Amino acid sequence: MKGQRPSRSDSRVKPKPLHDPASVPPDAPKPVPKVLVGARTLDEGRAADAGGASRHEQAAGEGKAHLQQSGRAFAPRPKKQSAAGRQPTDAAATAGTADANPPDGTQRKPVPVAPTRLVPPAEPEAETDRGEVPAPKGRTAAPGTENAERATAPGLSDFERLSRNMGLLLEESQKVAAAYMEPRSGRTPGPVPGGEDVKDMVKTLGQVAGYWFMDPTRMVVAQATLSTQIIDLWAETMRRITDGAAPEPEPAKSSDKRFAAPEWREFPAFDFLRLAYLRTTDWANTLVEDAELDEATREKARFYLRQLSGALSPSNFLVTNPELLKHTFEEGGENLVRGMRMLGEDIAAGNGDLKIRQSDTSTHTLGVNMAVTPGKVVFRNDLMELIQYAPSTPEVYRRPLLIVPPWINKFYVLDLNPAKSFIKWAVDQGLTVFVISWVNPDERHADKDFESYMREGIFAALDAMEDATGERDATAVGYCVGGTLLAVTLAYMAAKDDARISSATFLTAQTDFRNAGDLRVFADEEQISAVEAEMKQQGYLSGSKMANAFNMLRPNELIWSYVVNNYIKGKAPMPFDLLTWNSDSTRMPAANHAFYLRNCYLGNKLTKGEMALGGEPLDLGRVTIPVYNLATREDHIAPARSVYVGAQYFGGPMRYVLAGSGHIAGVVNPPYKPKYQFWSGPPVEGTYEDWLAAASETPGSWWPDWISWVAAQKPDKVQAREPGTGRLPALCDAPGDYVRVQS
Repeated sequence: MKGQRPSRSDSRVKPKPLHDPASVPPDAPKPVPKVLVGARTLDEGRAADAGGASRHEQAAGEGKAHLQQSGRAFAPRPKKQSAAGRQPTDAAATAGTADANPPDGTQRKPVPVAPTRLVPPAEPEAETDRGEVPAPKGRTAAPGTENAERATAPGLSDFERLSRNMGLLLEESQKVAAAYMEPRSGRTPGPVPGGEDVKDMVKTLGQVAGYWFMDPTRMVVAQATLSTQIIDLWAETMRRITDGAAPEPEPAKSSDKRFAAPEWREFPAFDFLRLAYLRTTDWANTLVEDAELDEATREKARFYLRQLSGALSPSNFLVTNPELLKHTFEEGGENLVRGMRMLGEDIAAGNGDLKIRQSDTSTHTLGVNMAVTPGKVVFRNDLMELIQYAPSTPEVYRRPLLIVPPWINKFYVLDLNPAKSFIKWAVDQGLTVFVISWVNPDERHADKDFESYMREGIFAALDAMEDATGERDATAVGYCVGGTLLAVTLAYMAAKDDARISSATFLTAQTDFRNAGDLRVFADEEQISAVEAEMKQQGYLSGSKMANAFNMLRPNELIWSYVVNNYIKGKAPMPFDLLTWNSDSTRMPAANHAFYLRNCYLGNKLTKGEMALGGEPLDLGRVTIPVYNLATREDHIAPARSVYVGAQYFGGPMRYVLAGSGHIAGVVNPPYKPKYQFWSGPPVEGTYEDWLAAASETPGSWWPDWISWVAAQKPDKVQAREPGTGRLPALCDAPGDYVRVQS
């Protein structure tokens, strides 16, 4: 009827049957009913999942193609799959569904569909040696589909690996915290370690900032200079991103090992970070150099700025270093786990303070492959052991040699291995060599002062050498602070008419401290008082304090390179004998170190004629014996200019020699494989620059020049002397017992 709505039953549209019963043979299997999953049938859901996976693969493929095209992908490229392991095409995938029928129209029995596994396995699936992923436990992979799951879910195993390693990283970080806190749990709260250094740094850099802020115009110009550089750099970076331009080649002189990886230049964003950091550092250095400051303050400002700029380099942080990001992706974060584990071990080794490992020390053993020159300990007291080395020639020079090493480090830097050993080489030249091995002091030695080191060190050694050889006349070598002690001793002996040392050699040793180098930043009144207060509590200065101070002289090479390599890349350092020695630090007695800091670094009293020892005023001008004085051109501890100035205060014949390289490498430069040259010739007159301009350069090691000088002082020879055969019996084999005591 018009205007009347039909009933519900009439309005229903009956569904058309999927199969006409009349057209189906009686023996045909019944069709499998569709199973509803939510609002979709199972077939529809599977088709949607397949389509989603296909779209996911397509997007991932496009992203990967883009990254590979630019050549900047961090993640490692996937391994090539065999033909059997490739992703099936859509047709092949359709042919493998449960409802698919052959093209001839016949029907197959439907295959039951296994429930979809929604939760990944608890353990990551390991790759076989062919790069295939085996089927999980409880499942059997169909032939030719071993990599199907990996292909349809790209990166799943890498993600699980990264997630697992992040969990391990958290566990290791808890161990690091425990290693730091445990030694401090029983300590009485005191001043924060390093607090005085931070205070002095803020004060020094505040003086630099104060100069610039005093004049607003000057400050605006300085800020505009940096802003212009950064804006220009940003514009260049945007041009590279939009045009795809290659980075400009770097000048050869600007090579910096921290940014040597090609990723720094390939990625415009990271290249911007690198260049912005370098230009900001140069700008800050210019502020220090152009500020009106006294020279001592400027030196401290340079030092502290070097520490800050080294610490803030983008190369030191994971998220700002493309090389580290790539390395972390390649290893799935395992490098961070290893690095955190090493960090905990190094904090534990430092008793709660970080002791950065610089070498694999497990491969070096004293007396086995380090400090192996044959010899015997022939004398020992509370402060030192005296080692006499066995001769290697049938005859030796009559005048024996005494080597006075620094007590800040251990003596075997001069006997690292046979190829580098100055001690072995001196023995091979026909010298009877004696070496002082200082004790590694503890609280029992708190009152051992500079005079004690003279009397119980050098004087006791000279007495023992006379007992061992019958010779009262000796030549001596003093290295670093051992050379300073030798100079003080010679001045005292001159005042007392003691002529037992007939010639002397100084190796990178200072006697004048006006240009004392980078260590001078630690030697003002405020910081020395803080060090004295610390030493008063325990009787000595801990070895880690001096080790850290020396490392801070070259922070990029001796601190941050190892932080990155050890704790972020997770790579243990390689064995290196020199760095093994460098990490074998020693303590210093409170009385001795306080005297040294106040009388040398702070007061410069020796060349002023104001130093006294044992109540005797000291005057270097009264030292008239021949002196061989070696400096090194790149020395930051005993600068060549400082050594040159000090050499002018001696009263006798002076041969000043300048070697290439620095404080250690310039001295340990054997003639077998010489790396550096040396300069010599002019008398010590006028300025250091005048001397250098007139000096003659000689390729190779300075060692042969030195032995010629020593031999010329006393060329007489006698029968070789075996240690332990004279009036002094052998106590033990070299290198002795004192050198083995760890800090």
